[in-house]
Amino acid sequence: MDGVEGSRMEEITERRSMESGLPETNEFKSFLKRLPTDRFLNTSVILKLWNADSVLQRRYGQLEANTRQLLKKAQKIVRKLFTLSKRCPKQPVISLPRERPLGFWLSRTQSLLYCSEHGGVGTFLEENHSCTCSSEHATCQGTVPCSLAEEMACASCAPDNITRCGTCHVGYVLHLGTCRPDIAGSLDHYIIFDYDMPDVEARYLLQRLDSRMEVHAIYISNDVRLGSWFNPSWRKRMLLTLKSNKNKSNLIHMLLGISFQICSTKNSTLEPVPAIYVNPFGGSHSESWFMPVNQQDFPNWERTKLDASLQCYNWTLMLGNKWKSFFETVHIYLRSRIVTDDPTVNETIFYEPLDLDDRSANLGYMKINSLKVFGYSMHFDPEGIKDLIMQLDYPYTQGSQNSAMLMLLEMRDRVNRLTPPGPQRLDLFSCLLRHRLKLSTSEVVRIRDSLRMFSTKLPNSSEEEL
Repeated sequence: MDGVEGSRMEEITERRSMESGLPETNEFKSFLKRLPTDRFLNTSVILKLWNADSVLQRRYGQLEANTRQLLKKAQKIVRKLFTLSKRCPKQPVISLPRERPLGFWLSRTQSLLYCSEHGGVGTFLEENHSCTCSSEHATCQGTVPCSLAEEMACASCAPDNITRCGTCHVGYVLHLGTCRPDIAGSLDHYIIFDYDMPDVEARYLLQRLDSRMEVHAIYISNDVRLGSWFNPSWRKRMLLTLKSNKNKSNLIHMLLGISFQICSTKNSTLEPVPAIYVNPFGGSHSESWFMPVNQQDFPNWERTKLDASLQCYNWTLMLGNKWKSFFETVHIYLRSRIVTDDPTVNETIFYEPLDLDDRSANLGYMKINSLKVFGYSMHFDPEGIKDLIMQLDYPYTQGSQNSAMLMLLEMRDRVNRLTPPGPQRLDLFSCLLRHRLKLSTSEVVRIRDSLRMFSTKLPNSSEEEL
């Protein structure tokens, strides 16, 4: 079996040549030296650098070709060994060399980077950033730098201790060498939001029209004088406004309900049909939103009869915490329709002016005794918010700019969370900046875009288009 032994020796020599071929090449050694050492390299990063090294690629291709030739030669030797061993009492044990996949060399590169201290090379475990060392070299663990990536919190490793983080990405704060999610500071100095009242309590107070919940507003109308009878044939326009910029610049207001007391003359065949528009922070009427009363799950008017001799009712709309929103001005448009018991008649259709020749219709008169809005007022500091906005362009420090961004983002999200229902969501925060801070449209657009760009850099960012 001298031929067999010779073949086995040849096979062992070839296998050793294959295993040690790539790491011993100048191309691989040069590649290893050029790898960055200021951050941890996972196999994905090493693969990108590997593919970008054209010199190493050519050398690796040559070794692959040589490996295929060696495998063909080994297969011939194996067939020859089997032929020669047919008459032997004991069959030979044959071990063929196996081609190393690319993943092996990527892991081997990690091991050479991080597990080659004290003359030995161990095996690097990427899952826990540790090394498995051989028995001859029990301490092969080297320095493993901190991890950096776009999706990671750390932006750069500390120069004095590369295993710890030195700077963090936007939205994180450095603490003892690690990055933690940054949290916006308290908004209480700028806007106080934490006034939520339980719905049961709010409903109880609204049903009793409790004066403690009334937000005193200025009544304005050229069509209707409170306490005076009027002809309901034509649409009447009224509004309640707060004039906050003039009278209450340090407050913003939350709407929880509306109530008005209306009377009709006896035997009148008309009933009122109010339509409500709410302007959140001021500006023109076109910036108001329409209340979809009794549509989908939006609340409906609740009517309570007050006087038997006259047809007097309290009409109350209770929004509660689910539908509450900011308000500066409430516009009320009052129309009338003829009461009918005919189920085939669409009650949303009414005519203006009403048909005066209809003998079945007793138009009569109406009178509004009171018109009130209910809710609460919250602390608001426009100058403080302007100071936050100034830090976007003129920060005291980089940290103060990020802190201001986070606080403005938190403020924007909490304000827009109270956006009213509608086919298109309103950007209430932009309205707040434009009308209560008196910023120009271009400034509002710039701030909105800056916050949106900053938000995309934060972890778990989900920007919603308004």
